[in-house]
Amino acid sequence: MGGQILTQKLPDCKSGANFMKENINTNVLVIDDEEIVRDNIEEILVPRRNNQEFDNISIAASVLFDTEKPILSNYSSNIPNFVVSKASNGMEGLARVKQSLDSHNPFAVIFLDMRMPGWDGLETALEIRKFDSRVEIIFVTAYSDKSIDEIVAQVGQNIGYHCKPYASEEIIQLATKAVSDYNKLRNLEKLIEVISSTSLNEIQLNSLLRNILDQLATYIETDMALLGKLHDDFSYEKVFSIGALEEKVNLQDLIEKVKNISLMKEEIVQFEEIVLMRMDDYTIFAILKRNQKLKTEKLYLLKLFVQNAARAIRNAELHEKLLQKEKLTAIGSALGMVMHDLRSPIKSIKIFTDQLRKENVQSGWLDLIDVSSNQASEIFDDFLDFIKETNIEKQPLSLNKIIEDATQPDEDFQNKGVIPIHKNFHQDILVSGDESKLRRVIANIVRNAMDSLYDNKVANPAIEIDASANADLNQLTITISDNGPGIPIEIQKNIFEPFVTRKKKNGTGLGLAIVHQFVHAHQGEISVRNNNGAIFTIVLPWK
Repeated sequence: MGGQILTQKLPDCKSGANFMKENINTNVLVIDDEEIVRDNIEEILVPRRNNQEFDNISIAASVLFDTEKPILSNYSSNIPNFVVSKASNGMEGLARVKQSLDSHNPFAVIFLDMRMPGWDGLETALEIRKFDSRVEIIFVTAYSDKSIDEIVAQVGQNIGYHCKPYASEEIIQLATKAVSDYNKLRNLEKLIEVISSTSLNEIQLNSLLRNILDQLATYIETDMALLGKLHDDFSYEKVFSIGALEEKVNLQDLIEKVKNISLMKEEIVQFEEIVLMRMDDYTIFAILKRNQKLKTEKLYLLKLFVQNAARAIRNAELHEKLLQKEKLTAIGSALGMVMHDLRSPIKSIKIFTDQLRKENVQSGWLDLIDVSSNQASEIFDDFLDFIKETNIEKQPLSLNKIIEDATQPDEDFQNKGVIPIHKNFHQDILVSGDESKLRRVIANIVRNAMDSLYDNKVANPAIEIDASANADLNQLTITISDNGPGIPIEIQKNIFEPFVTRKKKNGTGLGLAIVHQFVHAHQGEISVRNNNGAIFTIVLPWK
């Protein structure tokens, strides 16, 4: 069923008669206290004459005017097959509406008289709206004792208004357009609702959402809209956009306007030419034509789109994380066995170097061998801990020493040339944590920065490490920044997920995933942003 809905084409006002007749809700209710009006509208929408009668009249007319071409057209052949119900007053009309909803066969359009005994048209419409906010209501009246603005203010904007007397063609046009609008909305509504239950990856989902947003934007009569994440600090992360919004509109100016609006989540508002709606972290902007006011149904569809888009994106993210976890578990199981077997001979290297020292072998290489074997052993231990999500063991540590040990250049980088690392802190800061894990966090980020600076041949490359403790907030903040090209936008939000790489020559896609897990194991947070290079910020508990 989901596939059918997703591939279903929305009806178009200019689509063929067969589609109009067979695939849409054409239920019409006429509420008027005058029987002649009720019967007349029914006769216009559901002509009683049969095809043989029409053919006989057409032949007679052709003979009379001496022409072989038919001069009469059966107008009913090009309009929907309307199903008309009638009510003589507002209370009876409401009862019909309730009955249609109970039978899951609602009315698409209601023709409603304004002046009637008992409930007048306005009161009837208000009562109907309590049960059916979707039906298209068209007031047909000979009196103008209610202004359009007054009706819209009370009943909502998805209404029509037509004065008596009327021509048959006008009633047909009104009913056809109302039915078409109603069914466009219902089909688009179904399409929007189904996206939250689809199992698509991020690229497929964004393509689907963009297509739906494009159709929705056409319906609300705009060619510019954008879906993204508007965070609590009013920083903005684009998901996708349609039209030339980003070329014609300054997003920062737009966000500045939003800051001054009191907007609850899941609330949709229109101010000036901007329509804005938030759902969790997700926000949609639509830029309308000036002085355009959106109808209630259009605002409702925008809200429905954002709600379901947010759910669908979260589902896709959760689905992707589940796949990554399954992938990581499978790879980890295989690598874990291999690394477990390799760890023993690597740990044995220290035994061999100690034995050489006992035999009076004196060489600086022995110390370097010990350092390298210890580093290899720690890497294996950390990787196995990452796979198993092993708990950390905290103890009081010197942050200065951790950073010094983590930033010792290895032989590979010594051969390429030394990149200066500026450490902007003086006093020794004590932190409670796992020494191996914290050193690995710093080392991985610094190593990535060096790779980026070397690979991109950055002139005057440099890395800065800042650390500060805030006693009031009980927080320790570490920032590691470089003057390279920064993190590519397309992977920035997924940079800490397993197997996400910047296409490094020797990258595994696990370095920053390990960093992320180790930081969170310390009840900390890590984030990254670009500002003349990449800036990683680590916040740890500190007491």
